[in-house]
Amino acid sequence: MLGLLVCACAISLMLGAQVGLSPWDALHQGISKQFPITVGQTSMLMGFLVLGVSWVFLRQPIGIGTVMNMVFIGMFIDLTLPLVPHPEVLWTRWTQFLLGVLVMGLGTGMYVSSSLGAGPRDGMVLALSRVTPWGVKRIRTGIELVVLLCGWMLGGNVGWGTLAFALLIGPAMSLGMRLFGMNSKTST
Repeated sequence: MLGLLVCACAISLMLGAQVGLSPWDALHQGISKQFPITVGQTSMLMGFLVLGVSWVFLRQPIGIGTVMNMVFIGMFIDLTLPLVPHPEVLWTRWTQFLLGVLVMGLGTGMYVSSSLGAGPRDGMVLALSRVTPWGVKRIRTGIELVVLLCGWMLGGNVGWGTLAFALLIGPAMSLGMRLFGMNSKTST
């Protein structure tokens, strides 16, 4: 649960920084602009969709951690978002955003290492790293770039931070997984 809360806090930090959302959050925001649901609710619904695709096509296992990720991260985002700062000065906004990226990598490593099941998006990355010759860094970066394009097309808040996240989250996730003792094949 702590790892999931850490991930939600990271997302809220990035949202509050207002330099561009993570690609998935830009997609969630873009969808929430098109339909009368919150960003957190959209996150949960997209989680179910990605989970279904990963389970059916990649045989990614579903654990209690997978379900907890889908339910609690969205709820924790809605709870923590009003509590994070919204800095005015550009360098402090970027500092908060980059801290959010690092915290996301650590939170991911924390909850995935519990072996209770990866969340839908992280599970898809892990499944693809298992069935392809590529590691987490490359797969996560590729997925983030595709999702970035979709979020932008739906009107999500895409900025330089969105691109920075897409390029940095793979290495941050890999670092977080290594810090919590995950296999080097899945973290390279």
